[in-house]
Amino acid sequence: MEVCAVVMAAGEGKRMHSKHSKVVHQVAGKPIVQWVADALCEAGCTEQVYIVGEKQEEVRNVLGETVAYVFQEQRLGTGHAVMQATPFLEGRSGYTIVLPGDSPMVSAKTINEALKIAEEDEEYAAVLITAEATDPTGYGRIIRNADGDVAKIVEHKDATEEERKIKEINSSMYVFKTTLLLSALGRLSAQNAQHEYYLTDTIEILIGDGYKVGAYVCDFDDTRGINNREQLMEANKIMNRRILNRLMENGVQIVDVDSTWIHSGVEIGMDTVILPGCTLLGNTSIGEDCIIGENTRLDCVQVGDGTVIDSSIATQCIIGKDCRIGPFSHIRPDSELKDHVTIGAYVEVKNSTIDDYTRARHLTYIGDSQVGKNVNFGCGTVTCNYDGQDKAGCVIEDNVFIGGNSNIVSTVVLGKDSYVAAGSTITEDVPPLGLAIGRSKQVIKEEWVARKNRLRGANFIQLDRKRSEV
Repeated sequence: MEVCAVVMAAGEGKRMHSKHSKVVHQVAGKPIVQWVADALCEAGCTEQVYIVGEKQEEVRNVLGETVAYVFQEQRLGTGHAVMQATPFLEGRSGYTIVLPGDSPMVSAKTINEALKIAEEDEEYAAVLITAEATDPTGYGRIIRNADGDVAKIVEHKDATEEERKIKEINSSMYVFKTTLLLSALGRLSAQNAQHEYYLTDTIEILIGDGYKVGAYVCDFDDTRGINNREQLMEANKIMNRRILNRLMENGVQIVDVDSTWIHSGVEIGMDTVILPGCTLLGNTSIGEDCIIGENTRLDCVQVGDGTVIDSSIATQCIIGKDCRIGPFSHIRPDSELKDHVTIGAYVEVKNSTIDDYTRARHLTYIGDSQVGKNVNFGCGTVTCNYDGQDKAGCVIEDNVFIGGNSNIVSTVVLGKDSYVAAGSTITEDVPPLGLAIGRSKQVIKEEWVARKNRLRGANFIQLDRKRSEV
């Protein structure tokens, strides 16, 4: 059976108050129109044509060249949009799926169920995808005949009081027999108050030709379109909950679904715990038995099994197995932390590789550097990787111990098993097994405080009180 799809994606999104095409706004980390395309592909429909408008380049940038495009120069209604696809449809048999490009919730299951109904009864010229709406105000109502088939679609403004009580609504999603769709499109008229061509009129034409029209009732959320920012927000909430439910079904523990946001491309292993306030974005991949702590943000990060990340940010990087990260750490792009690495409080790593069992427990900056195994960074250590013009890193070999408050100036090499004394500024290579001390000699001036009248404590308090009395 030949199946193709026509997707209406020419909307400019004026009610979104955006300079971008409505259909490229994101829901759960994926453009709206990409959700539609993926649902069609999952349903087995790879022959797709998109009706695009003035912002067509944005749509093309999202979908690429694996689908076809037709430019709609004038926007004269939904029927007119589908008419633009006539060259794409001519000569085809089988079925044509027609979908709005602003409905990211539509699922492959819904599409396949509608196709199944169309296939099972050859007398059906079309099958509508409908839904039961709690509040159907504004939607076209589905009027069924005695056999349960669709008799007509009545727009809300044209419906009688009795018809407005009907909860079943038209979703603007259809499955047509392709040849009959082409026949009906050729007979559409714009003789109405809006002077537009309505796709719903094709249903009336086909019923008038003596054909049957069926309907598949899906979950109302599957039919949701996005026309403004509020609807975009609601779609994100619904899609996020679907993603969280899928992850929990696969063994992930989500502690608080109301404060956790996870994109569609994120993968998480079983027995990993996601604590409240987490945001997991892009193609992030998290292994098994991890703990992702409160208010952590991971964007395109690969995390190994057993790692704990507490209240930290990581972007476009790799974090190995059994690492301990945070709190309040920042792992920046192009960094790779191997296994059993500790990156503690207020530590920043940028474009660096850090090997197994290395520790930077607090207040450290590691930039553009290659760090070996079992290295210890004392508190306040900084790799000085920027000279005001160029950036370059250091090489710190295995088992190096760096004392607190040290500056390692690029591009020095700290040899294997070497030591750096606390408070040092290192500007030259340190040989293996060597000790580097890069600080000035301590000078003590006895009784300096008394001579300079710099006493504090009780004497300072009494002096301060006398001054305040004056």
